[in-house]
Amino acid sequence: MPWKCVDVMEERIKFIFLALQKGANFSRLCYNFGISRPTGYLWLNRYLESGSFAAVGELSRRPHHTANKTSRDLESRVIALRRKHGWGARKLRELLLRDGLDMKEATINRILKRNDLIKPEDSHRPALKRFERERPNELWQMDFKGDYKADEGRCYPLSLLDDCSRFAVGLYALSRQNTPVVYNSLVHAFETYGVPEAMLMDHGVPWWSTTNGHGLTRLSVRLVKQGIKLRFSGVRHPQTQGKVERFHRTLEHAVNHHGKPTSMSGWKQMFTYFIDEYNRIRPHEALQMDVPANRYKPSPKAYNPNPPEWEYPLGSTVKRLNPQGCFDYRHRRLFVCEALGGERVQIQKTDNKLLVKFRNVYIREINTKNGRSVSLLTPVLKT
Repeated sequence: MPWKCVDVMEERIKFIFLALQKGANFSRLCYNFGISRPTGYLWLNRYLESGSFAAVGELSRRPHHTANKTSRDLESRVIALRRKHGWGARKLRELLLRDGLDMKEATINRILKRNDLIKPEDSHRPALKRFERERPNELWQMDFKGDYKADEGRCYPLSLLDDCSRFAVGLYALSRQNTPVVYNSLVHAFETYGVPEAMLMDHGVPWWSTTNGHGLTRLSVRLVKQGIKLRFSGVRHPQTQGKVERFHRTLEHAVNHHGKPTSMSGWKQMFTYFIDEYNRIRPHEALQMDVPANRYKPSPKAYNPNPPEWEYPLGSTVKRLNPQGCFDYRHRRLFVCEALGGERVQIQKTDNKLLVKFRNVYIREINTKNGRSVSLLTPVLKT
């Protein structure tokens, strides 16, 4: 039986045609064609940039050296990439290398300057090296970015970023910042990528309460029920969440480059495009010019919509808080946390102190002599 011969060009055209169909499953399509997602995006981007199927042919991987003068075609390609992404020479060079085109960063910079494509705000100091977790899903950073205007009101971008890989597990265009809307977005991220070990947040709504001195809210309680450890950044120290802050600057640059949508549906479409580009196409200097998608893998821990009651150690003192988050102790009513109203907590006695624990998290210390109550939720160190 003779070997089956497959024309490479024909296969690529077929792949792009199917990828452009409405409702196409890109991951499944790449699997069926026996290629990786980055390769699939490479072929698709060649077509989208050129507008022709003829551009998806195999390019030579031999470096194209330009001793004194850059060819018009190469210069046009640099300009097209700059206008499409708005990135600097280092990232544009990485995109060209993926296509087998070896151009020096200085040469790309000269092209950009010659064509007035460099703005003063494009120059910035090198990013500081920050501590990062060793494994994906060991820590997610969560934060809201400054809101944008939409015809229907305001758009509040909610960002979820994996600390290790910088992979954006979520970017949601929300019309409100309340618990139901935010938690629905979190559930979507959990169902897509699994549940992380811990999450880092600032002292903002709806995951931190500023009115009762303990921090917990209905939202953060639901995170604890998923077995997620809560980490809160230092007050007035946004650098604690440096990676998600940097992510927001990249998002702002993309928004300014492509133009601001006017509707919520437009913002959602832009965020969908941006997050795909950020995760799978944009070279990341902190990852040695790799893309986050190559460093990330989903969490093996699945989301549980109905977490079971927590089993405290046998013989421990367990109290169910009343709807106001209080319990009775020696003819006194002691307050723990309103967000924990109706939940079971463990009470541990030591000297003249009561330690209140919800599941595996210490919540509050109560002095039985003077009734003074202290929150045990503390900020984390800088990351």
